[in-house]
Amino acid sequence: MRTCVLPVAERARLTFSLVTPSYNQGRYIGETINSVLSQSYPLLEYVIQDSLSADETPEVIASFHDPRLRAFYEKDTGQANAINRGFLRTSGDIMAYL
Repeated sequence: MRTCVLPVAERARLTFSLVTPSYNQGRYIGETINSVLSQSYPLLEYVIQDSLSADETPEVIASFHDPRLRAFYEKDTGQANAINRGFLRTSGDIMAYL
């Protein structure tokens, strides 16, 4: 197995895209957002894909004012569908979900 290690200058230019699927996660979503946005990586885009939560989730998300965070509210067919919808809205070199 061969490992490729990018030089520091190249690693610093990679955009990291993170998607969080959400449905009625108001009790937890704020802590998740704080954790993600507190990371020091400079090129982060963070998408929360919410399936029209009926609890306090939209208000908690709206309380964050960070240009790296974008939230979308639309009905989906489950967690995998929400993750895929979120990734369609990202452009990162590295993609993950939480």
